Amino acid sequence: MNFLAHIYLSGNDKDIIVGNFIADGIKGNTYLNYPIGIQKGILLHREIDTYTDAHPIVRQSTKRLHKNYGHYSGIIVDILYDHFLAKNWSEYSDIPLDIYVENFYNLLNEYHEVLPNRIQRMLPYMLTDNWLLSYATIPGISKILYQMNFRTKNKSKMNLAVVELEKYYSNFEKEFTDFFNELIPFSNQKLNEINKQFDL
Repeated sequence: MNFLAHIYLSGNDKDIIVGNFIADGIKGNTYLNYPIGIQKGILLHREIDTYTDAHPIVRQSTKRLHKNYGHYSGIIVDILYDHFLAKNWSEYSDIPLDIYVENFYNLLNEYHEVLPNRIQRMLPYMLTDNWLLSYATIPGISKILYQMNFRTKNKSKMNLAVVELEKYYSNFEKEFTDFFNELIPFSNQKLNEINKQFDL
């Protein structure tokens, strides 16, 4: 899953939200260098990623893209799934997406010193282009895919994946919905397990 889903699945604990958000840049046991709450978020992120990568519904989405995008297909599906979460946000949260996103950006500023250097460098671009809110529209997703392709030095061709998004839109949306309805209780369960581990 991509940024918005990871943030959403973290619940309301600020440390866990930040840990889940920064987890991709935290390798191996270096997560132990962070406060307990952030450690929990990093571990939750890893559980979500492992579950997602192995899930048959996600693999079905990925398979549709594999011919044209190879090993980048999983990254593309993560982004497309965030689009459907943003688009259908009111089904998952009582807080309007624009307010939810603004609160998250404020949280990142509050935790700025804890953020890895890579995230600190990325943050101005994320805020300026309002990535999380832009997920809700196809033009917004198209821009994100363009930026991702640029980061791969045009090797991934991810900018072209908006074609598949539009062509198979209803398929991807149903797959996201079915998968996310399973991911939510899984994440809640894992977070409970992680909390219990630290309470021992």
